[in-house]
Amino acid sequence: MERKKPGFKTAELAYIALGAAMITVCAWITVPFTVPFTMQIFAVFFSLILLGGRNGTVAVAVYLLLGAIGIPVFSGGKGGFSVLIGPTGGYLWGMLLIGAVYWIAARFFGKKLWIEIGALLAGLALCYLFGTVWFSVLNPGRGFFGSLLVCVVPFLLPDAVKLALAVLLGRKLRKRIPA
Repeated sequence: MERKKPGFKTAELAYIALGAAMITVCAWITVPFTVPFTMQIFAVFFSLILLGGRNGTVAVAVYLLLGAIGIPVFSGGKGGFSVLIGPTGGYLWGMLLIGAVYWIAARFFGKKLWIEIGALLAGLALCYLFGTVWFSVLNPGRGFFGSLLVCVVPFLLPDAVKLALAVLLGRKLRKRIPA
């Protein structure tokens, strides 16, 4: 496997910016709930499949940095570091875990369909775990299992559909993006 030189090509930076913008737009598509239903996780999956582990993860990091400095990129048009340390902040940080797991899996095992799906599922499970622990610590009256019921269970089926769509679309479009 050929090693990439450090740094980013101009085209990669443009794709990373587009990935962060897509995550933003998809975060704004919101159905309010304890943890809002958004299309954000679709955009994270799609960015990772389309841009690769490194560039997709950097797109997620750029998105989080934009939100941290106050740009209203998060669900409901929110921004600021307070969102990242608030009750649902663990799920936002958990998106970096999805990226890290995908990046590592793709680097060591390649981009076979079952590896990509497995890496995204494993990353999503870590995101759920991290976010739920975070949520339950900030909402101690609810407890871990109560938080899991409110913050994860309602998202299992929708997130599985988002993952399937992201993999289908991302693998098709990936062939059209110059390396």
